[in-house]
Amino acid sequence: MVFNGSCEDRLALRDLLDSYADAVCRHDADGWGATWHPDGEWILPGFGHFVGRDAIVATWRSAMANFPGIVFQAWPGSIEIDGDHATMRSYTAESYDRDGRAHRDLGTYDDRCIRHEGRWLFVRRVFTPLQRWQGPA
Repeated sequence: MVFNGSCEDRLALRDLLDSYADAVCRHDADGWGATWHPDGEWILPGFGHFVGRDAIVATWRSAMANFPGIVFQAWPGSIEIDGDHATMRSYTAESYDRDGRAHRDLGTYDDRCIRHEGRWLFVRRVFTPLQRWQGPA
């Protein structure tokens, strides 16, 4: 089964993913950074491998300047919990305008999460792009 663990933990992990997506849409670096473990890793093939919440958030702040009006959606494909550790696969859809053109990017994240000081956080996120589309604005 691709979903296991208590309903409370699965809901908390879904809340983590939803909080991440909401912070992206609102360009809220503090809220977005709060979803990461202090020693987190963010791996974006072709873009970089970032370690530590401070470095991850600094990179994100810089990148988000290129995504005004972004709508970021995410939903889990699997959640597997083992004590205070979890793995999650999530799918993403990003819609935004850039250079007068509409863009839609689809991807997946393979995540490791950890319960830290009573709440779930991302400790490792690895992104894989699935599909990119651009068209008239």
